[in-house]
Amino acid sequence: MARALNRFKISVWNLVTKSVPFIKSCGELKLRHNCLLELAELALTEMKSNMGTPKMLEFLLTSGVVLDAASRGIFEFVDLCLKNFPELMWDDNFAKELIKKVVKGRHVELFRLVRTHNRVRYIAEDLSIDVDLMKAVAEWSSKCVSSDVSGAAFLLQRELQWFQVVDVSTFPSLKWLKYQEDKSTHWEVFVQQRQELLKDARQWMKDTSSSCSLVGTLIITIAFAAAFMVPGGNDNNMGIPTLLKNNSFMVFTVANSLALFSSVAATLMFLVVLTSCYAIEDFLFSLPRDMTLGLTFLFLSLAVMLVAFSSALMIVLSEQWRWIYIPVALLAAVPIVMFSILQLPLYVEMVESTYWPRLYRPLKLWK
Repeated sequence: MARALNRFKISVWNLVTKSVPFIKSCGELKLRHNCLLELAELALTEMKSNMGTPKMLEFLLTSGVVLDAASRGIFEFVDLCLKNFPELMWDDNFAKELIKKVVKGRHVELFRLVRTHNRVRYIAEDLSIDVDLMKAVAEWSSKCVSSDVSGAAFLLQRELQWFQVVDVSTFPSLKWLKYQEDKSTHWEVFVQQRQELLKDARQWMKDTSSSCSLVGTLIITIAFAAAFMVPGGNDNNMGIPTLLKNNSFMVFTVANSLALFSSVAATLMFLVVLTSCYAIEDFLFSLPRDMTLGLTFLFLSLAVMLVAFSSALMIVLSEQWRWIYIPVALLAAVPIVMFSILQLPLYVEMVESTYWPRLYRPLKLWK
């Protein structure tokens, strides 16, 4: 049975990789990544057994290999070195240099890892080191652009989160320390170097809110009209719907009501975004919160509108074609599947970045 299952897996894998070469390339990259990680672990173990722990620690501290990996964002290698040699974080200079490399490169997972291994918020013996750390988070470079952020507004939100978490990790008063060159505060330098990003974030918020509010207005119009033109018509004397006791009609009524209310809520949230003053501090929580809430209500209104349309179609056609339920359900599921594949990961990242940012949560070393 085990051999049969193994052969079946191999056959399915060969069939999938031949039809979709992209899957094969992803599998090869993952296999290469795992092999390199195992090779690095074996190399560290062998060097530790031959050289001994003191010499190995001296090698890692003086060679700069860990710091170079941290600056490049290689999470697995840094995690491997810190797990095998936790004594590295006992060296204050190494710990401070490591956190500066991580902050300068904007590596979220590495920052969470370093905060877990060492209480960075209490490293404050050398004030100049902490000032350099604030300089690193205040300066803007191409490394600050992350691929997992949707839009300029949420990129600015990530930058504000970096400034906040580093500011809290050291001293809140360091925010107002002066640069020696231009006598500006770290916050002033942070805002000054992100004027273009702030401009793009404002435009992105305005364009997205305008487009989404237009869609919400269309859904309001359709749902409001459908409430008075129900399938099957109304009784001429009392005005009561003729199909009131039909189950599909009740589904249509509930779904149409939800579509109307959720689209109204979404439009109101987008109007709040459009009428905002767009201060840079608003991009930390209030504007992303309003945008995610508006998108949530808009997606909900689109989904229940599909349910209302499907139920109305079933009411009209179910008497003649009783099998109409299956194709209508399949067709209604197509937009939901497309959204799940194309937009759901970015939407989840937006919600997580607003309500539960990974940057504020240290990793768990022991599970």
